[in-house]
Amino acid sequence: MTTQFSQFSLSAPLMARLNANKFETPTPVQKGAIPPALDGRDVLATAQTGTGKTLSFLIPIVEQMQKSEAKGAQALILLPTRELAMQVENAFRTIRTGSAQTVALVVGGMAERSQLEAIRRGARLIVATPGRLEDFLKRKLVRLDGVKILVLDEVDRMLDMGFQPAIARIAGMLPTERQTLCYSATLEGSVKEVARKYLNDPARIEIGSILKPAENVELRTFEVEPDKKQELLEHLLGAETGSFLVFVRTKHGADRVARRLVRSGHSATQIHGDRSQAQRNQALRSFSEGHHRVLVATDVAARGIDVANVAHVINYDMPKVAEDFVHRVGRTGRASAHGVASTFAGPAERNDLRKIEKTLSISMKRFRVRSADLNAA
Repeated sequence: MTTQFSQFSLSAPLMARLNANKFETPTPVQKGAIPPALDGRDVLATAQTGTGKTLSFLIPIVEQMQKSEAKGAQALILLPTRELAMQVENAFRTIRTGSAQTVALVVGGMAERSQLEAIRRGARLIVATPGRLEDFLKRKLVRLDGVKILVLDEVDRMLDMGFQPAIARIAGMLPTERQTLCYSATLEGSVKEVARKYLNDPARIEIGSILKPAENVELRTFEVEPDKKQELLEHLLGAETGSFLVFVRTKHGADRVARRLVRSGHSATQIHGDRSQAQRNQALRSFSEGHHRVLVATDVAARGIDVANVAHVINYDMPKVAEDFVHRVGRTGRASAHGVASTFAGPAERNDLRKIEKTLSISMKRFRVRSADLNAA
């Protein structure tokens, strides 16, 4: 029998918000994490982006807030990137049950003033990246002594980005009596360390294989000479429908591929570390709203992007490691929709390709591209 949100004995106002937003059937991570979190237990969940984990921690936070009249921060969510933090803030605004449940977004690369004003007005939830939050703490601009729930989201990525010391210092300023919810795509080395340090007898939720592309994504690989990749990309754009998310290795490469697509008449935009936050937001918005059909991205900029209905992911440059492959491919085929992921590999990259297949226990459909095939198209 299918579980419904109504089975979680949530308050009527929260159920009304979920129904209004057509949230009816919880995803596996929501089904696993929400009941123990509502009971006040710590949670350790391994789940990829796109599994619905955001709601699995926001629902317990909203329930907690409804029971308390206290002013100031009662919950803190730490995330690796601005993009992710902004998505979580939006999701919270969507399901909160009243305007008294205020939120402050605390992230770098954006003006401080509005962030500090939200804190001064007594924001009850802080959604933050570690760097900017630590800066505010050092300057004594924010207090965390009322926090009852700490969420560490995408812990593996925060550690990859060197945030471990910042997380430790932030956690040191929180009450020891609190609930901690921890989410990670993997549970390797340093993530285990964090779990041991901050979690107390957590409920353990594992969603699917920790490292595997979704079943509903068709995996293809094209053996193609490096100087023919752009032609192949344009050929696929002509042959297939829907939006394309194209991954390249470098910022310079992202600019070059996007520029050449625009010159050939395709609507393309790019997102990478050298673009300002406003430019990234604009590119993301115009891609998700369908004004641009193609978004060219580097891995760093694309981690945490949550855009619905990406039809086709292209690995224009091979990902360095299997985990990056999973993160990239995970941008399509979400919420049980069908997706396609194509990897371009030069003859010299056959071994790298096999290594990824072996690590992930997958096999991709192989196509070999000759110039004649592209010209004929």
